Amino acid sequence: MPLVELVLFGLLPLFSQAHALPHAGGGGNWVSAHATFYGGGDASGTMGGACGYGNLYSQGYGTNTAALSTALFNNGMSCGACYEIKCGGDSKYCLPGSIVVTATNFCPPNNALPNDDGGWCNPPLQHFDLSQPVFEHIAQYRAGIVPVSYRRIACRKKGGIRFTINGHSYFNLVLITNVGGAGDVHAVSIKGSKKPAWEAMSRNWGQNWQSNSLLDGQSLSFKVTTSDARSVVSANVAPSGWCFGQTFSGAQFH
Repeated sequence: MPLVELVLFGLLPLFSQAHALPHAGGGGNWVSAHATFYGGGDASGTMGGACGYGNLYSQGYGTNTAALSTALFNNGMSCGACYEIKCGGDSKYCLPGSIVVTATNFCPPNNALPNDDGGWCNPPLQHFDLSQPVFEHIAQYRAGIVPVSYRRIACRKKGGIRFTINGHSYFNLVLITNVGGAGDVHAVSIKGSKKPAWEAMSRNWGQNWQSNSLLDGQSLSFKVTTSDARSVVSANVAPSGWCFGQTFSGAQFH
């Protein structure tokens, strides 16, 4: 899809004030969990996923991604959140250092298997199913599963938040990607240039947000709010001549 970059002169992001998450290597409490891997050595099996991001390479997420267990996925509300993870416990397969991953998928439970023998993503377990390449930064391949410690951190993304407009007239389905800060979008509002007020969008699935208004021929603004209650406005990010299938880059959390 073409990426249309618009420079908004004189328009500053509008933020609400909230406590910021730590950056990688900074403060923050560590929580115990476990990690496995999937997707193959090139992570091709991680593409798509329950967050709706599609091609993780072209969307900028690369191989530093994770599928979250039910306890962490929060019915998709955790999509886009970032985590710092390090191998822990007494596992002989651990490697030094830590990794930073973005939540891009769901690791479904397997109730036919016990929680400690194959049912790694069963509730109430906190579990990360990592892409194989990033798993091998913190543990040896032959480990299969390792104990880890993790903490939520601020997402650092290059460029602005991206809005990919799909659907058709009266059904605007907007995929929101490349979100910095808390990363996990919890509310979105849209405003057409011919509309007097903001309209709340509803979550369709993953990070696809839906509006049933007729917005053709109008420039579009978006207000994105993340789990930490911070908001940023991308004003008139899509020009009046926008088409379905296009992607536009707006403001960003800092």
